[in-house]
Amino acid sequence: MTEVKIENIVATTLIANELDIEKVRKYLKGGEFSPERFPGLIYHTLKPKSAVLLFRSGKLVCTGTKNIDDVKTVINGIVRTLKKHKFDVLAKPQIQVQNIVASADLKNNLDLVKLSLTFGVERIEYEPEQFPGLVYRMKSPKIVTLIFSSGKIVLTGGTNIGDVKNAVEILKKDLTEAGFLR
Repeated sequence: MTEVKIENIVATTLIANELDIEKVRKYLKGGEFSPERFPGLIYHTLKPKSAVLLFRSGKLVCTGTKNIDDVKTVINGIVRTLKKHKFDVLAKPQIQVQNIVASADLKNNLDLVKLSLTFGVERIEYEPEQFPGLVYRMKSPKIVTLIFSSGKIVLTGGTNIGDVKNAVEILKKDLTEAGFLR
């Protein structure tokens, strides 16, 4: 099985029905809020490292983490901080993973021109003058993979780690059957 490295997880949740972002900023030290430029508060955490966007609607976006436990740690830490300062926030927000970005190495050089001709235009986009990678779209799981001639791949669009790992194995199987991998 090919090692899959999670590079980024984007998750969302609702932590309140409404937030006074100006007040929130007082308690989330270092939070940036410039409503004329962006409608949410931007807050960075160091352990675990992440960027969080908080909105008046009570919605929160967490990005930059590399595992689900870190997503939960970040969100629960913010909820605890806001509760401590008497904000009306949900005790257990429902976290939804929106996107997982991962990478892997197939450890094999690939001829992307031949690959694009083999798999056809319905699943492949390849314009080497625009971008050095080939875009491979899977139907199930619904994941987009960037394939590079070095054999390195970047996967995006997954909402759970199992689907991402499954996508790598399906890609390897497809490439092996087509004669691109040994």
